[in-house]
Amino acid sequence: MSKHHHDHHDKPGHHQFGTPMAEQRGVHSQMAPLSVGSGFQPLPPPTGAAPYRLDLASIIPDQVAAMRSSGGMCMHLIADTGGVLDPTPQELVAAGMITDAAIAGTYGKPAFAYHCGDVIYFDGQASRYYAQFYLPYEFYPLPILGIPGNHDGDIYDNGVVVDTVPSLTAFVNNFCAATAGTHTPEAMDIPRTAMTQPNVYFTLDTPFATFIGLYTNVPEGGEVQQDQRDWFAGELKAAAPDKPIIVAMHHPIHSLDAFHSGSATMAAVLAEAEAAAGVSAHMVFAGHVHNYQRFTETDAAGNQKPFIVAGFGGYHNLHRMARVNGQDIVAPFTPPDEPNVTLEAFVDDRFGFLRLDIDGEIIRVKSYSVPRPQESYRAPPRLRDTMALNWKTRRLIS
Repeated sequence: MSKHHHDHHDKPGHHQFGTPMAEQRGVHSQMAPLSVGSGFQPLPPPTGAAPYRLDLASIIPDQVAAMRSSGGMCMHLIADTGGVLDPTPQELVAAGMITDAAIAGTYGKPAFAYHCGDVIYFDGQASRYYAQFYLPYEFYPLPILGIPGNHDGDIYDNGVVVDTVPSLTAFVNNFCAATAGTHTPEAMDIPRTAMTQPNVYFTLDTPFATFIGLYTNVPEGGEVQQDQRDWFAGELKAAAPDKPIIVAMHHPIHSLDAFHSGSATMAAVLAEAEAAAGVSAHMVFAGHVHNYQRFTETDAAGNQKPFIVAGFGGYHNLHRMARVNGQDIVAPFTPPDEPNVTLEAFVDDRFGFLRLDIDGEIIRVKSYSVPRPQESYRAPPRLRDTMALNWKTRRLIS
C-alpha cells in the first residue's frame, strides 16, 4: 500500500486536499514518479537456475505441440486483477476469460494467460490468495503465469501491524514452486497447482514468442537494480531471432492517465538494455494503471513499437484518462512534447482482458471489455480495440 507520511500533518496552515488531475501537471506519456510510494524491497532468492528461463512446453506440452502444427499460438494477457474491496469486477473479467477460452480462432483456443502484476491487494498477503486468485479463476481452464506488481511485493502496513513476512514470499510460493504439481495451502479446495517459474523475473520461451518478464519492484515509477538490468540485456541478446521479443513489466513506460503517468525510469531501463544487447524488443506490455491504453512509439527509421497498458483486469477502481484544457483526450493523440509517441486507443470506462494471436510474422492483439456489474453477466465480452504488428518489418498493419 502506498504510504504517504507527512510530518507536518498536525501543524496549522498545512491542510491538504485532492490530488490535482494530470492536466495541471502537463500532458506527458512519461514522467518521473508522481508520488513517493514505498521503498525498494529486496528480491527473494530464485527457485531455479540462472538465466531463469521457463519453457512453456514444460507446463502444457500438448498445447505447445498443437501450436507448432497450427503455425501460431493464442493466449490471454491481464494485469491488476485482485478484487479487494469489490470482487465483482474481477469475477466479471474472469467470466469473460472463461467464455473466451472456449472460442477457437485461427490458431485454436487460448493456451495460457500471462499476468503483468498486482495479483493480490493490498500487499500480496498469503491469506488473500484464495479470495483474489484461486477462487475467481476456479473455472478458468488455463495456466496463469506472470510477474509480480508493486502490491505483490510491498510490505503490508495498515498503520498498526507491519508485515514481518519478506517481500514476495506468497508470490514465490504460488508462482515459483520448485516442483510441478505443488498444491499450496493458499489454494485450499481449488485444485489449481502452483506455477514453476524460476524467479520473480524470468523468460518464458514459447514456440512463437519470447516473453521477457521484469520485476519492477515497489517504488512508484519502478526500480530495477543492476543485476536484473544486466540479466535483461543478456536475455534480449540471447533471444531467438526468428521469434518476436515481448517485454512485460508492471510499471508502464507510457500512460496518459490522470493518476500514475508512464515511467521515465522504466523507459531508461528498456533503452539501456536494448543498447547493451544491440537488440530491440518488438512490443511492451504493462499494468499498474487501471485501464487499457495502446501507444505506438516510432523511431527515426520508422520502426513502430507498441506499448500496451492492460491494467483493467478487475481491481475495483478504474483510472480515468487525463484531460487537456478541460477536455477529455480523444485518440489518436500525440503529446505536444513527444512527437514520436501516439496514443492510439484506450478504454477507461470498463474492465477487461486481452487476447493475443502470434505467428511467424504477425502479432494480433484484441482488447475486450466485460459487462458492468449492473448489466447481464451473461453478456459476452465486447471487442473494443484491435492491433496487428508485422514484427518482422516492425510496422503496424492498418
